[in-house]
Amino acid sequence: MQANLKSAAKSAAPLELALIPVLQDNYVMVLWRDGQAAVVDPAVAEPVIDWLEQRHLNLVAVLQTHHHSDHIGGTPALLRRWPAAEVVASRADHDRIPFQTSGVAEGDHFNLLGRSVEVLEVPGHTRCHIAFHLPAERGEGAELFCGDTLFAGGCGRLFEGTAEQMHQSLRRLTALAPATRVWCAHEYTESNLRWAASEAPQDPAIADRLADVRRQRALGEPTIPSTVALERTTNLFARSADAAELARLRESKNTYRG
Repeated sequence: MQANLKSAAKSAAPLELALIPVLQDNYVMVLWRDGQAAVVDPAVAEPVIDWLEQRHLNLVAVLQTHHHSDHIGGTPALLRRWPAAEVVASRADHDRIPFQTSGVAEGDHFNLLGRSVEVLEVPGHTRCHIAFHLPAERGEGAELFCGDTLFAGGCGRLFEGTAEQMHQSLRRLTALAPATRVWCAHEYTESNLRWAASEAPQDPAIADRLADVRRQRALGEPTIPSTVALERTTNLFARSADAAELARLRESKNTYRG
């Protein structure tokens, strides 16, 4: 697929990115340039509408990584406010994301706000989970919007997929360029790293990252985005040797109460 989602022409203006915190621990990601904006995984609409209207931005696209309500719940109301906006989602998940207007699959590419976007199928958390990868180009860095597959210091629960699928998905995402910024959809980093430190108490990289994250959270700062390089070194799921190890780690995290 080659789609052009009402993107701005090549511009000297940089692509800007921001987080809108919503609900208890969700983030809605916003990308904008030259008065046009796209959002990723809008759990709710009202804070997103307010944020965009305050900046006089026109919503042209909504990117959906998967069907869970805390990722798509705000999209219908956003479409009522901006009815011309495109909704990009897995076409294999059309039944659960019926308002999508651009169904995509593995290997598809499209242009968004002057940037090329590559679609990656990364099942494990759900069977039709996708990620959106913006490779570095023209002096702008690489970005990854990975929903609930790869978290900062963790990974999503295996609700519909298998440990083998998640292992392969994480290997794929962490094979991207080390400087790629990782925009996941939840502020789970501190709890993920507390668990990781209990699993690997002698690991200095995890201990140092946990200390940094605690300082950030004490200041009320988000810990997102992460980077691929940071996940390679401090994410136990991403470091797992095989699906069996990942399954053991996932069960340990599921029952962790620290």
